[in-house]
Amino acid sequence: MTDRTSPSGSEQPLDTAYDTALLDLDGVVYAGGDAIAHAVESLTAARKDGMRLAYVTNNAARTPATVAEHLTHLGVPAAAEDVITSAQAVARLIADEVPAGSKVLAVGGEGLFAALRERGLEPVESAADSPVAAVQGYGPELRWSQLAEMAYAVNAGVPWFASNTDLTIPSARGIAPGNGAAVEVVRIATGGTPRVAGKPLPPMHRETVIRTGARRPLVVGDRLDTDIEGAHAGGVDSLLVLTGVTTAAALLAAEPRHRPTYVARDLRGLLAPHPEVTWSSDQARCGAWTAAPSHSSLSLMGEGDPLDGLRALCAAAWTRPDLDATPGLETLAL
Repeated sequence: MTDRTSPSGSEQPLDTAYDTALLDLDGVVYAGGDAIAHAVESLTAARKDGMRLAYVTNNAARTPATVAEHLTHLGVPAAAEDVITSAQAVARLIADEVPAGSKVLAVGGEGLFAALRERGLEPVESAADSPVAAVQGYGPELRWSQLAEMAYAVNAGVPWFASNTDLTIPSARGIAPGNGAAVEVVRIATGGTPRVAGKPLPPMHRETVIRTGARRPLVVGDRLDTDIEGAHAGGVDSLLVLTGVTTAAALLAAEPRHRPTYVARDLRGLLAPHPEVTWSSDQARCGAWTAAPSHSSLSLMGEGDPLDGLRALCAAAWTRPDLDATPGLETLAL
């Protein structure tokens, strides 16, 4: 995939241009236990338009059935087979390398334990149980003693795996430590490096393809370093929504592998066409906005939808990363 130098346009609404939405959950559909504004209505409309909805999450704490029940409760009917988790991806990765019935030291939530059992593996809780592998996944009730067991196993030479290494996770109260933070604790204690399955790495992409069979997928996420990078690595298009951890400033500073195909405020971006960014001389234009170099920075002028201004500014910043985009960003009221 060539380096992206501007967000793309689409004459069709995205829910008709793509057959399957591969949706992240935390920061996209919900934060904590609550639906994000416009998510339920947008997903309902996309499904009516014929788009298949699949939920692809790095959060390994809950089982697919529990996630589907939560989504249905929020007003987005879903079945367990519509949910793909990093726990499933890491369980397949381990099962490909150890005999069926093997003991695996597991630290995380029920979603990780269920995924291991689905692959015919036996989760255990202590390094003294002679596990042939050790795996970490996010669990909100994580205890320090569990991290100690993981460190004992890794220091003893047991192969180490992690569902994902997201350092943070969005919640209803703000940004909280994610599984990557717990992985770092074990890394400090052992000097080791785990094999990771979750986004943006290939095992998660493989799990998603196996379970969805998508032909023309669109990855929808809020994180540049997992959702968007994973789409880039898999050679598929992506939509970044600004309802999670990524800020407009971070988007402007994104390196090539973190640049989304499309940008939207929220999941309403699935239901609409996206305007093209055009160039005239050294000015990037989108809608009624123009972004251009001005001395050592990028300026932004115009009116109308501020998101069009952000798209134009992205094109200018991605083409001229040597220039400061802050003055242009200060013009917008996103």
